Amino acid sequence: MNFLEKRILEEGTVEPGGIIKVDSFLNHKMDIGLLNEIGAEFGRLFAEDRINKILTVEASGIGIACIAAQYFKNENGEIPPVVFAKKSQTLNLGADVYHAKVESYTHQKENIIRISKKYLSSGDRCLIVDDFLAAGNAVVGLCEIIKQAGAECAGVGICIEKAFQPGGKRLLDLGIKLRSLAIIQLDDSGGIYFVRR
Repeated sequence: MNFLEKRILEEGTVEPGGIIKVDSFLNHKMDIGLLNEIGAEFGRLFAEDRINKILTVEASGIGIACIAAQYFKNENGEIPPVVFAKKSQTLNLGADVYHAKVESYTHQKENIIRISKKYLSSGDRCLIVDDFLAAGNAVVGLCEIIKQAGAECAGVGICIEKAFQPGGKRLLDLGIKLRSLAIIQLDDSGGIYFVRR
């Protein structure tokens, strides 16, 4: 059992509808020591992938992505920037954006996510980082934006993947390098256990 699986068993709960609640350490109150362990593990898992940009969708993935970025220094010691897709059109975003439609499993609504064309370029090697993988819609939307920019998705790092939803299989079927730190399955009584890929 790894460090994240242990923490999920200690503090995580399962809510109706298969919602995994980990807000006491991951996506509301964030345990920075744990996020550093997560970032270091992503750094190890994607060490050979020449990552120069880290992408996520606002809001829960931002903290994880920022901590993880520190573990992807290039040969000059530079930390890659984190770019997060915005879920709403704001005045400071401008109109020159890449965009994709994404249905949120948690919020049960469709969003159009946007990234300014200034911050994503052809030749970028992007790592997508997020807290959860359920249906895979956010990741597929980010991959669509990466493709629009002529960049490359070098991999996807997920903290918690729900094995009882189709996202993992969907991404693997698309040929995406997916690394999930904890893959959760639910037993008949709604209890959590972990599976390996």
